[in-house]
Amino acid sequence: MENKAEKEQWTKVITAKHRLLDLHLKDVWTYRDLIRQFIKRDFITQYKQTILGPLWYLVQPVMSSIVYIFIFGRLAGIGTDGVPQILFYFGGTMLWTFFTGCLTGCSNVFLTNQGIFSKVYFPRLTVPISLAAGQIIRLLIQFSLLVCIYLFYMITGTRFHITWMIVLYPFIVAWIGILGTSIGLIVSSLTTKYRDLIQLLNFGIQLAMYATPVVYPLSEAPEKFRWLYYINPMSAPMELSRISLYGAGSVPVDMLFISLGFTAVLAFFGLVLFTKNERNFVDVI
Repeated sequence: MENKAEKEQWTKVITAKHRLLDLHLKDVWTYRDLIRQFIKRDFITQYKQTILGPLWYLVQPVMSSIVYIFIFGRLAGIGTDGVPQILFYFGGTMLWTFFTGCLTGCSNVFLTNQGIFSKVYFPRLTVPISLAAGQIIRLLIQFSLLVCIYLFYMITGTRFHITWMIVLYPFIVAWIGILGTSIGLIVSSLTTKYRDLIQLLNFGIQLAMYATPVVYPLSEAPEKFRWLYYINPMSAPMELSRISLYGAGSVPVDMLFISLGFTAVLAFFGLVLFTKNERNFVDVI
């Protein structure tokens, strides 16, 4: 009997009530193989039985950039701080798409995965992490085209003021990804009770793009509306991305630190709210 008891493996562990800051980040690392499987699943599901496959990643930013060149560059005559228009608009659209992809993907986590969440245990945080990682793959494909355009302009004589800040670009991408994922986690925690928030979110994203220096540089923003860019945490990383790649533009230091502060606060509340809601969302939904 003793040997039999020693061989038994426990599948359930009863613990005390979770603390507020018990985020189970160690469990996420333990389930890293599951994250890879989720990334593979989402990639195959999205482009199965399509003609162009992953090339669709390039169609949207290219077409959007062409439209922006015509509307903002030609009709409105908005400057791009000396950066070639296609590079300016493509780079901005690429990062904004990355941000919104992380945000909208994570905001639907509980609703789109309630079936598997209610049947199998695994750290729920693995799903939004896999969604953000999938967006990084998309960004890398788009960035490869940006590099080709960049090199073309360099070969044809366009000079960029490249500085050491170019090494900051991966950190800027991570910053934007954390920001989008954090807001998505907060929204996902609220949509378990208020599903119509998704509709409001989609509308808000469309408006937010024009309140962010995506299709225009920060230098073109009206002075009387500068306060709006200070409270928008996406303003600083968007402008900083152009400084790192093209050496064009400028970001006030105080705006930079305010944006970093906003990102840290949103990341904290996003993790706390998501972890808190993952324990009882099935009862609410």
